[in-house]
Order: sequence, then C-alpha cells, then structure tokens
Amino acid sequence: VQLQASGGGLVQPGGSLRLSCAASGRTFDIYVMGWFRQAPGKEREFVATISRGGGMKYYVESVKGRFIISRDNAKNTVYLQMNSLKPEDTAVYYCASRSGTYTSIREDEYAYWGQGTQVTVSS
Repeated sequence: VQLQASGGGLVQPGGSLRLSCAASGRTFDIYVMGWFRQAPGKEREFVATISRGGGMKYYVESVKGRFIISRDNAKNTVYLQMNSLKPEDTAVYYCASRSGTYTSIREDEYAYWGQGTQVTVSS
C-alpha cells in the first residue's frame, strides 16, 4: 500500500490543523493505521492509532483531549485532527499502516509509511 500524507503547515499556538493520509494499492480497511511524529533532534514517537473499523483508538498521553484520529474507509483516508496546538507539537508527522487485527504503538510493527508532512507551531 502507498501512503500520501498532507495537511501540514505553520500554525500559531492554540490553533488547529487536520492532517490527511490517503492510501492506494490494497484494500484500505484491512489495515490498522497510525500516526507518528519526529521532532528535530529527537526519536520518532507514536502519536495515535486506529483500528480497521475505527472503533478502537489510542493516543499518546501528551495529545489526549487535543488530537482526534479518524478514518473514512470509503475514501481510503485516515485523518488526524489536531487542536490546541503547542510549540512542542512541532514535528514531521508520518502516517503508517499495519496488517492485522490489533492496534499498536510500536513503530516496528508498521510495514508501510508515508513521506511525512511538516507541522510547525510558532507565533
């Protein structure tokens, strides 16, 4: 499956952005989807994951209550709605997919990755 992330940009603290990740190739709804991010000088970290049907979601503690992951299987797209953005959310955001039933926060369990989209939170 090929993944194409988009929607990044420059936003002021407290603002919002919605990232999208469009998938092509194999049937989208067989994949668990995830979002990860990598800030400058840091390791890539897990942000959010969503099950194949969308019923199970899991977030890293630092984004709970601010970010919402969702998916539209008819459009082969997963989204990350980011609200109340903070400067520490600045990073390159990657979408990723894994086959299987269960969600995962482990980067090494995701086989396919998008190219990343830059999110910068600054005044």
